[in-house]
Amino acid sequence: MNRRTFIEKSAKASSLSLISLSELQQSVNHKINDQNLKKNKFDVIVLGVGSMGSSTCYQLAKRGYKVLGLEQFNLPHDKGSHSGQSRIIRKAYFEHPNYVPLLEKAYKNWDILQNESGHKIYHKTGLLYFGKSSSDLLNSVQSSSELYGIPLKKVKNTEISSKYKQFNIPDNFKSLFEPDAGFLTPERAILTHVELALKKGASIHLNEKVIDWSQKDGIIEVKTEKEKYFSKKIIITTGAWSKEIVPNLKPRIVTTQQLISWVIPKKWDDFTLGKFPCWTIEDEESKGLFYGFPILESGQFGAPIGLKIAHHYPGKEVNPNKAERDIDKNDEEILTTFLKKFIPNGYSKNHVMKTCLYSNSPDSDFIIDFLDVNKNIIVGSGFSGHGFKFSSVIGEILSDLAINGNTLLPIDFLRLDRFES
Repeated sequence: MNRRTFIEKSAKASSLSLISLSELQQSVNHKINDQNLKKNKFDVIVLGVGSMGSSTCYQLAKRGYKVLGLEQFNLPHDKGSHSGQSRIIRKAYFEHPNYVPLLEKAYKNWDILQNESGHKIYHKTGLLYFGKSSSDLLNSVQSSSELYGIPLKKVKNTEISSKYKQFNIPDNFKSLFEPDAGFLTPERAILTHVELALKKGASIHLNEKVIDWSQKDGIIEVKTEKEKYFSKKIIITTGAWSKEIVPNLKPRIVTTQQLISWVIPKKWDDFTLGKFPCWTIEDEESKGLFYGFPILESGQFGAPIGLKIAHHYPGKEVNPNKAERDIDKNDEEILTTFLKKFIPNGYSKNHVMKTCLYSNSPDSDFIIDFLDVNKNIIVGSGFSGHGFKFSSVIGEILSDLAINGNTLLPIDFLRLDRFES
């Protein structure tokens, strides 16, 4: 890269907006209220305008299709799977290397979204992985890295104790660092997708719950609490509510409640953005993985201030329509015990506890497929707590399926028929 190109790219990156989340929300709501819907007929109706639905509405509108997005809540909201200020994005995928080509495209799409909107959504912090030498996590990360040439660095224990002194890592643990990983801001990403979709002619209806839908003679009818709408295609991205919208998915989806915690650290400055990376730790004494983020400014990122930590392991099964979600004291104790053990200066007291939802598939892989032989009904579901980073490319995939009946992106391993064998 020559010096001029570097300067131009640096100038573009520095110009990305970090307006407050409330200002972005007001802008989106203003555009929605200005809509004047004269007809109820559309090319495609998208049910659910969260992580995947907002991206899908944007992709369809960008290609010139008349699209309606129906969302039962306001935007953004904390009742589903996409709230919580930050989501990790990484390429050396330990879940399965099949996801890496999709991640490559997701990274490109996030960059396009930032450049088109002027809003900063992706923050490169790097990601530290910790676990024993026998750790499935680390071995799978290394395997994906080697298969696809993803930059990954082995970190010596001496470097942990000097450069990453916030961590208290046992001598028998191994450490890896993925420099191009970081975090995305989910609420900002969803609002940005919606903002651009509206600019390109999409209709987005908030606080409008879908009661029923049906298909007859090639026409899909969607009935809400307020109105009836008609389309040629329907895309279902309703997350934890997928089982209600598509009863056939009931055996395939288990909805669980997950605890997200913001704590006050003992040494605040050591954990701020720019000084502290994203991280994940596999501890054999506990099930699943623990992960966390640097401290972010709440005004810019729209969530409580503090050091964020979460546990990636399916929690208790819940009904998403339940109004109150009680914080499980046992889950809270698991998080605080973990912090005291591995990041001792990262915890002095609990600050805010929130919950989000996982929509878990039987094998924890996504479900992306048609639900009918005519390819008019498409579903994106079962993202199992690791889907948000893909949302920029999932919208493209779902749009491809609606428009073309297929996609060039590799999603065969996510088809529904895998459960039939």
